[in-house]
Amino acid sequence: MEIVELHTLTASQVEELLALMEVLDPTVPVTAEVLQAAVACETTHFFAAVEEGHIIGCASLCLTRHPLGLKGGVEDVVVSPSARGRGIGRKLMEHIIGYAKGLAPIEVCLTSRPSRVAANQLYQALGFRPHQTNVYKLPLSADASDNC
Repeated sequence: MEIVELHTLTASQVEELLALMEVLDPTVPVTAEVLQAAVACETTHFFAAVEEGHIIGCASLCLTRHPLGLKGGVEDVVVSPSARGRGIGRKLMEHIIGYAKGLAPIEVCLTSRPSRVAANQLYQALGFRPHQTNVYKLPLSADASDNC
């Protein structure tokens, strides 16, 4: 298994990623166009765990510059149910952390639903600490190509 950064997607990679996004959150409709835009975005570093030519997990590091410094948001960390329990999520996260260290100084943040117990345990084992804050959401619709 290797971790690679994706910048473009083949048709089979799109299908594999669509299946992973369905596992991550079946309530969010993801399209091939949205996936292509995400991997092509210059501020998003989209990493995939690849085994025997197939994507079995993924995670992204989204970078933004703020007046207080560079921030990275870890997003959409998911491993195929058939590949779980093999440390792939840990390897993806360690890869992202290593990549982010090369951009230091940087603050890396992530959010995770409480129901994702194993993921939350992993993040804490990797050194992430809970941060007391309010999280607010305001869903707005826009064309996927305008999101980068």
